Amino acid sequence: MNTPTKSTKEHCAHALARNVPISWKHGVEISNTLRFRSVEYATKFLEDVAALRRPVSFTRYTLDVGHKAGMSAGRYPQKAAQEFLRLVKAVEANAQMKGLNTASLKITKLITNRAPKAPSAGRKRHTAKRSHIEIEVREGTAHKAADRTRIKPVKKSTLPGEPQ
Repeated sequence: MNTPTKSTKEHCAHALARNVPISWKHGVEISNTLRFRSVEYATKFLEDVAALRRPVSFTRYTLDVGHKAGMSAGRYPQKAAQEFLRLVKAVEANAQMKGLNTASLKITKLITNRAPKAPSAGRKRHTAKRSHIEIEVREGTAHKAADRTRIKPVKKSTLPGEPQ
């Protein structure tokens, strides 16, 4: 596993939310939608989802999910969108405290995991839905500069009769 160097840690900010009371499946679909997007886009998108103006496209968990205009299957996960919006604003504030340019922030890591199920009180012993959400953002220029330094492999000709 590659560990980030000191120069890449300086250009990124991180936030984590544990035991958030949202559906894990809704969190996965929102994460897939917002990963590798800008923070501005994520903020506007989540506000629109919370206000029922824009649906989230469901690509993995589509059983009994109705079609929405412009996409095959989608929903309006309001509660999950509000929690993600709170986390995006928190990571943006963390980036501002580190001195990063908040106008060029890109989401590089957005993961939703299942949290342990806590039993609730009562006779039937129902469990509550809980999730862990992790987000990491980087400055757009620093991320692009790191991509340019990679060396691409050169293809060798394998045709018979050609020099190698």
